[in-house]
Amino acid sequence: MKIKHLLLAGLLGLSITGASVVAQAADVRMFVRHEVADYAAWRKAYDGFASTQKKLGVYSKAAYQSTDNPNDVTVIHDFHSLEKAKAFAASVELKSAMERAGVKGAPQIWYTTKTTK
Repeated sequence: MKIKHLLLAGLLGLSITGASVVAQAADVRMFVRHEVADYAAWRKAYDGFASTQKKLGVYSKAAYQSTDNPNDVTVIHDFHSLEKAKAFAASVELKSAMERAGVKGAPQIWYTTKTTK
């Protein structure tokens, strides 16, 4: 009887996990590429902005540097909806933080969703 209950619990766990993967496929990843004046200064400002990012809907993030130019930075931010991603990109808080961080010029921004096939 215990094995039967364990099997049922395992199947239930797999179905819950599968449902969460489907929900994540609709999430939005925002890519932002920009040049910064000084990567070290930018990184300090970026890390200091983490709590505001979370408040504005970012649930996962990562930063990358170009292999050719350490001041050419691309960041990704994950959101649960396109509306949240666009609101974040348009926020006064983000624009102010980017100015303080030494972002040079207008960033390139694009949005993606994970493909299911």
